Amino acid sequence: MKQVGLLLILITCVYFKSFSQESQQKKSPRFSVLALYENGGHHILYSQRAKIWLDKLAADSNFSIEYITNTDKINDSFLTKFQVFLQLDYAPYAWTNAAVQAFEKYVTNGKNGWLGFHHASLLGEFDGYQMWQWFSTFMGGIRWKNYIATFVDAKVDVEDASHPCMKGIPSSFIIKKEEFYTYDKSPRPNVHVIASVDESTYTPASDITMGDHPVIWSNEKFAARNIYIFMGHSPDLFDNKDYVQLFKNSIFWAAHQ
Repeated sequence: MKQVGLLLILITCVYFKSFSQESQQKKSPRFSVLALYENGGHHILYSQRAKIWLDKLAADSNFSIEYITNTDKINDSFLTKFQVFLQLDYAPYAWTNAAVQAFEKYVTNGKNGWLGFHHASLLGEFDGYQMWQWFSTFMGGIRWKNYIATFVDAKVDVEDASHPCMKGIPSSFIIKKEEFYTYDKSPRPNVHVIASVDESTYTPASDITMGDHPVIWSNEKFAARNIYIFMGHSPDLFDNKDYVQLFKNSIFWAAHQ
């Protein structure tokens, strides 16, 4: 009887150890995201809504997310913790030298992913800073020119419906209250355009136009999975089912999931 009792104890211990390990594995995040976001100015309301939405998505989908509001922490070692870099309405200037160098290496690594929104294409000389030429090349060789300060609604046309980031997205969708940027030229010759805005649908009409006007694209010359999504000014975007589906798709695509 003693031997039977000992055997039962041993089996019980093995079972609970196995159960504990399995439970721990389930709790381990599938991947980690770094979100660099603006914590001031007129984009703060977008950032606040984005954080609420991202935190819920991370909890529901079992990935981790860390937020920073400047580039002071960014270096090679810090970025090794993250599979996805989310540049959430954060401009490509006033970064530390270490952050610049680490980011450039990060984007040339095919294991990583990058999502940029809105302010990530604010390229030029701003606030006394010179343009980050490498980042301009990454964005298709563009320079910021103008924007629609009075805001418009517009129709965005999907050009590559087969791209994984466009799964579940209709062939066109409406974006409301956006300040569509114009650039010195279209990035199209240097990037893979996924969607563009139909300027003829601007409501109210605006004469701040480009003609060929991409608003979602990927630069396939860089190894990291990358996608730039211009729309990212209004917090109301998180009430747009097509926008949040695009955002969600893009995170998992960038994470190689």
